[in-house]
Amino acid sequence: MQFCCCFCCGKGSNGRKKVKTEPLWTIFTLKELHAATNSFNYDNKLGEGRFGSVYWGQLSSGSQIAVKRLRAWSSGEETDFTVEVEVLARIRHKNLLSLRGYCAEGQERIFVYDYMPNLSLVSHLHGLHSSESLLDWTRRMNIAVTSAQAISYLHHHATPRIVHGDVRASNMLLDSEFEAGVTDFGYGKLMPDENGATKTTKAGGNNIGYLSPECIESGRESYMGDVYSFGIVLLELVTGKRPIEKLNQTTNRGITEWVLPLVYEKKYGEIVDQRLNGKYVEEELKRLVLVALMCAQSEPQKRPTMSEVVEMLMNESKEGKL
Repeated sequence: MQFCCCFCCGKGSNGRKKVKTEPLWTIFTLKELHAATNSFNYDNKLGEGRFGSVYWGQLSSGSQIAVKRLRAWSSGEETDFTVEVEVLARIRHKNLLSLRGYCAEGQERIFVYDYMPNLSLVSHLHGLHSSESLLDWTRRMNIAVTSAQAISYLHHHATPRIVHGDVRASNMLLDSEFEAGVTDFGYGKLMPDENGATKTTKAGGNNIGYLSPECIESGRESYMGDVYSFGIVLLELVTGKRPIEKLNQTTNRGITEWVLPLVYEKKYGEIVDQRLNGKYVEEELKRLVLVALMCAQSEPQKRPTMSEVVEMLMNESKEGKL
């Protein structure tokens, strides 16, 4: 089954000639993607997401791509796939990783994106590039603001509005200029009710430490759940620490538990990632930490909206909000 975006040419009812519009995505064949990824070779694997594995690939044209191969797909889920393709095709923001194309052959359901050469934020904080200290303070501030703008777009300006549902450092990808590209949005995130609750989710795997208390309790994703998760990402970006730190065999400590006492004592120099070697802007550091803690409050009604988060990060809000 193929899904195509509609375009036409000719004259409309008002007599004016309609402009032919190009499809927003490409339909790839499974053969093309096998060739691009060396048959989804393990050496090409970039990581594991909520819904499947992601591989690096190179098309015959030479352009590099990231290929998300979804887990086993049943015919009963065909409608879900159709909806996601239609939604993702409409979502366009410079800091959202937009869909480049897809493949739907047999049981295979595959999404294709542009490859982000600097991989994910988590790779620079905790992984492959963590020892290289490529994230200076300017880049961190830019990642904070641009990723907030992307999530705010999903919440407030996308049609329909979308809950991301899986905001975490591994879903903040970085291009060659270290501009953020937020990914893994759109799947089952459409708003079915006025309260902004979406499909159920599970606390486990890579999202441990990012999920809000109410999400863990109810299994429901929401706008305010995204805000909480983003607050944790901000603290991770500032401190260089993981959301959950293992103290011993039986005790874990959340990042907010570690940060809060230091904020009360105004020891911001101990909070900031030591790999920065003291090279940061103190006022920006304080602002980032305080905004993060506002987002990561346990009571959802006390958290700001993502549009308010953007304003505060860009220092356009009144100081009283902080």
